[in-house]
Amino acid sequence: MRILGIDPGLRLTGFGIIDKTGGKLVYVSSGRIRTVEGELPLRLKSIMDHLNEVIAEHKPDHVAIEQVFVNVNPKSTLMLGQARGAAICTAVLNNLSVAEYTALQIKQAVVGEGHARKEQVQEMVRRLLRLTGQPATDAADALACAICHAHGGLGLGALSTAGYRVKRGRLI
Repeated sequence: MRILGIDPGLRLTGFGIIDKTGGKLVYVSSGRIRTVEGELPLRLKSIMDHLNEVIAEHKPDHVAIEQVFVNVNPKSTLMLGQARGAAICTAVLNNLSVAEYTALQIKQAVVGEGHARKEQVQEMVRRLLRLTGQPATDAADALACAICHAHGGLGLGALSTAGYRVKRGRLI
């Protein structure tokens, strides 16, 4: 199974691709999409165009994307949500299933601690994928999202979570 993880952002969108064969995770590719300067529609188009290229080149089977958290600044949250929407639409238009994970779920699946720091996530991604160097933060977050999906999203992948919330990595 090939998984494309996406860490959405309006200026920088991280992507990471891994293969899961049995219980083994293998690094395929990762990077950052730097959007063009200018109006919002052009930035969203830039995200979609670059993700289309990544999908065409690597042909993932699944897409995992980080959910938007509510920020102090509502305008920033809305802008991030639009970047996320562009990424989801790109995946769906390429007939890919999309799984969504909170930052807490991703950190719990990768580090074992839902409130891990970015540096801890980077280091665990490096170790889990046996990388020779540290991935950039955006790419590491995207790879962590893919790893979370590969691990079954904390075991939630096979369960219906409709009507439930996740608190501290648990269904409530």
